[in-house]
This record gives sequence, structure tokens and C-alpha cells, in this order.
Amino acid sequence: MQTNADSVETTDVRASQQDGTYPRPQLTRQAWADLCGTWEFAYDDSNEGLDSGWPQRETFERSIVVPFPPESPASGIGDPGFHPVVWYRRDIDADDLSAAGFGSQGDRLILHFGAVDYRASVWLNGTFLGSHEGGHTPFSFDATAAIDPSLTNQSLVVRAEDDPFDVGQPRGKQDWKLEPHAIWYHRTTGIWQPVWLEAVPSLAIEKLHWTPDIPAHSVRVAVRLSRRPPAGTSLRIELAWEGEILAEVVARVDSDRFESSITIGRQANGQDYEHLLWSPEHPRLLDAIVTLSSASGHTDVVGSYLGLRSAAVDRGHFLLNDRPYYVRSVLNQGYWPESHLASPSADALRAEAQLIKDLGFNATRVHQKIEDPRFLFWTDKLGLLVWGETPGAYEFSTTAVNRMIAEWTAAIERDHSHPSIVTWVPLNESWGVQHIAHNQAIRDYSRTLFHLTKTLDPSRPVVSNDGWEHLDSDLWTIHDYEAAGEVMRARYADAESVAELVAGMGPAGRRIRLSNEPDRGQPVMLTEFGGIKYSMGAADDAWGYSNATSAQDFGTRLRDLLPAVHDSGVLAGFCYTQLTDTLQEANGLTTDDRKPKLPIEELRAIIMGDHER
Repeated sequence: MQTNADSVETTDVRASQQDGTYPRPQLTRQAWADLCGTWEFAYDDSNEGLDSGWPQRETFERSIVVPFPPESPASGIGDPGFHPVVWYRRDIDADDLSAAGFGSQGDRLILHFGAVDYRASVWLNGTFLGSHEGGHTPFSFDATAAIDPSLTNQSLVVRAEDDPFDVGQPRGKQDWKLEPHAIWYHRTTGIWQPVWLEAVPSLAIEKLHWTPDIPAHSVRVAVRLSRRPPAGTSLRIELAWEGEILAEVVARVDSDRFESSITIGRQANGQDYEHLLWSPEHPRLLDAIVTLSSASGHTDVVGSYLGLRSAAVDRGHFLLNDRPYYVRSVLNQGYWPESHLASPSADALRAEAQLIKDLGFNATRVHQKIEDPRFLFWTDKLGLLVWGETPGAYEFSTTAVNRMIAEWTAAIERDHSHPSIVTWVPLNESWGVQHIAHNQAIRDYSRTLFHLTKTLDPSRPVVSNDGWEHLDSDLWTIHDYEAAGEVMRARYADAESVAELVAGMGPAGRRIRLSNEPDRGQPVMLTEFGGIKYSMGAADDAWGYSNATSAQDFGTRLRDLLPAVHDSGVLAGFCYTQLTDTLQEANGLTTDDRKPKLPIEELRAIIMGDHER
């Protein structure tokens, strides 16, 4: 049945106050069912499952804890070997359907996957629901027609395919070798973000986008519906701050896509408008309640949130809310020893964001990973800038190009409304485009990614190729692992020295800029540096860009390097490598279990320099 307007409770839909467990934090409903936990599991190394009827199997011989990848200890499997095809199965029972609000919140049952690496196919009770390609982006299926009311339990089966040797897949830091080496880590196969159920009305809100326009004291909202609405359908949007209604609009909806600009009258006061702006120092989130109502009285009510902020570059500065903002960022691999790319828990994502802030950073670059949206909730909530970066492929081919564009487009679509994301990074260190300096087709591809990103989201700066070999870019970014503070200080001391560096061969022996791309006074940032190894008892083969032999030596090296960067009169910010030790890399500020290698107050003072507030 449909959900009736009189039965809808709206008192608990303040999305900014959620506890961080909801898998899709900017479009929330009251009822949902978490399907994570123990599932049945099987390897299919000979790839016989489809021909042998595994979608209809009643049981698989092993068990796995979802959403942890089978390579990880937390999964209960802990096998990091080559297994290109895996299968999952679990029952959906009456309690799951009730928790999802099936029959009370709505009559359509939607099955959601946060991320499955790399290619997934899904069946319910033997009925094929659909497939998805892309290891870092969400997907969902309407499972209503596959529900069999005669069954006590509904059988859900998932097949995941992830070829370990396919370097045309966007794979980020996932190694193509059996054992992790250099800067690459264990592979992630199959389900690694939450699986969940949600009941919705047949006419429902599917997607929301918020784009603030600070000078116009307004917010642009884009809504996508599940289908074209019947005549008489309306959409009501309410924006509030700590209980104060800031704006309320009601509009007729005659298409499955609706866009409008919502004026926030309070922001017209030019002497007071900054009070509501979002920043790391003041992470103010506005709550939104969006109600879709049909002429027959059926409704869909969702909660959302947004932040009023702008991100831009101008005259050599990164600008947050139209003011120069010095970026103190840390490279974050988003990797845990027990659960790999999957977080150990929802609370671990909150703790990660808080740790970064406690260390004195105001930003993080989640490296070669499209991070769990629940982490982005906490960066929004706690106040931490994020550079959104896509995992790279390792080859340049038509297949790799098509896959990258599809997955990157889906990532921007998913994360468009998070105020914490202030920069997009579609390429890193020429991964997958190694011969960009000499191949016109590759240069055209890089330009395409840059301009595609700006087309999909004109509201944020875009880094064309982080580290080196930039074509057109909103920032010139440099990776420099020089260990001596004296050398770094000379390199970045003034505009003349930095201009010479940007125009020439960079510290890694790669050109910083290619051809005669426009120079619009873009800011320069040092977006990878440091990487000092301090192993604290790690294995002898632990790795870093330079080596500290003791805690005292580690502190001395940091105090030599960070002030040299802080003292630059040209750099608009930096990103230190890296937050945590990760497998064979012992170059973190903390161990792999997030324990700081020096007292956190000491690390904070070094990182912040003279920027303490």
C-alpha cells in the first residue's frame, strides 16, 4: 500500500542530527533495514556458477561478514589471493521487510548497495534484478516484483567479478601482484560498503542536489523523482537552522526532474550573512525536509542537509566563502589493517575525521578512493575540507576511458551536495595516462576529464592531474618528497623560485605544466610531501620516502620540514603524506591502528605552525 500523509512522522527527519550509520546521509527516510552481517559465501575460481545455476542455490558452503572484503581479516575469510569471481547469499526475512518500512513507508522495495568491486549481478528468489559496473559507486534495484509472499524468507544472491589483472579498471591502490608492493595494497573484491533495504512509495524522491549561491543569498535545488508525477503533484521544501525556518517553498511538479532556486531572506543582510556560512571552523549545517505530495494524498517525506559555502580560486589563493583560506591537508588512504578499504565500523569513520582535525589539519585528500558517504557526513558535520579523488586505472585504452568517465560521473553525482568537498581530482600523477607529455590523444582525454568535471559541477575547482603534467587546471599542484627543510625552503620561498619550478621540470623529474595551457594566476599547492618513515617496530621492509630512526629523530625531521613549507610566501596550502601507516608503508603520522607516533599536541603544533586559532 502507499503511505498516507496522515501517517507520516516528520519529527525525526533532521538529517544533520543523524548518528552516522545511515548509508545515504543526504537523503534519509525513517525506515530502512541494514543487511550487513553474516552472509553465505563461495569462491568461483573456475567461473562455473552462472552455468551451474548458482543464482538459484539454496546455500553456499562458507560464511562471510558483509561489508568486509574477503581479503580482509574482518570478513572471516582473510584470503588475499587471486579469486576473480565470488558469490554471496542471505535470506531476507519478515523482520527485514518490516524494518525497511515495506507496506508502511511504501509499497516499493528498493535494494541498495554502497559499493561492490568491480562488477555485480543480483538475483532475488532466482529473479535477475540487474547488474552494475564500477567498484566505488552506489547502485540500487527495485526488488518488489521478485518478492514471493508465499515464502517465509526471500533468497538474495550476489555475484561479484573482479579480475585482478584487468588494469583498465579504475582500481586506485589495489595491487595487480599477489602480494602488496611499493605503494600498492591488497585488492578489494566484492561487497565493501553497506547493503540495505528501503521501502518507498511508487512515486518517490530518488535524488537531491543542493548548490549554494552565496552572493545571491539562495540555494539551487535539483530533485529527481522515480517517475513522471500525475497532475496535481506538489513539492514542499523547508530549510531550517537550529529550529528556525529559513525558507519554505511549495511548487507544482509536472516532470520527474525539478529544479528551483530557493531564496534565504536572512542572507540578504550583507552585514550578517557570514553567520550561517559553513567552514571547518564553523561547520553549520542547514536541515531540509522535502515532501512530495500527490493529488490523491499520498506522500514521500525525506530529510536532507546542506551547507552554505563557496569554493573557488583567485589571484594565487584558494578561496573559501570568497576569502583566502590556507589549506592544511593530509593524505588519507582510507585503509584499515583489519578491514582494508571498508571501514571497521560506522564510528571508525567519525573517529577518522576527528583524528585529522585533532592533528591540526583543516582538510584531507582521500587518496585514490571514493570514500564511504558516512565519512563525508562527518567531514560535513565536524568541519573538514575534502578533496574528492577518483581511483585511477593503469592503462590508456578505449575501455579504460569509458570506465573512468562512467565511474567519475557517478561519483560526482553521488557527492555533489557535500559542503566539505571543495575540490575535484580526476587524475593523479598521470596514472593511466603515463605518456601524456607525448600523446595528443591522452592530452585530449585529460582536458576532457577536466572540462567534464567542470560541466557536471561548475561550483568547485578542479585539479587536472595532481602532482605534475598539468594541462588546464584550477590549481598548479606539486608532489615533492625532498627530505631537507633547507632545500624545500629555497624551492618555495618566493614567487620567482616557484614560477621557475612550475615552468620547468618538477622535483620528481616530471614537467609540472604541459604546452601553453592558460595561466590565470592559479594558486600553487604542495599536495604531496613528507612521507617520513618511522616504523616503531614495523617489519624491516617497511617503506618511506626518508627514514627516522627514533621518535626524537621523527620529531626533528618534522620540525625541519613543516616550517619550511609554512614559511613559503607563495604556497596556498599543502597536503602531508600521510595520515597512517598502511601495510608496508611506515610513513604515517600515526600507526595503522591510529595511534599518533608523537604526542598529539606536539604533532598539532608542528602541523599548524603559526596558524593556530
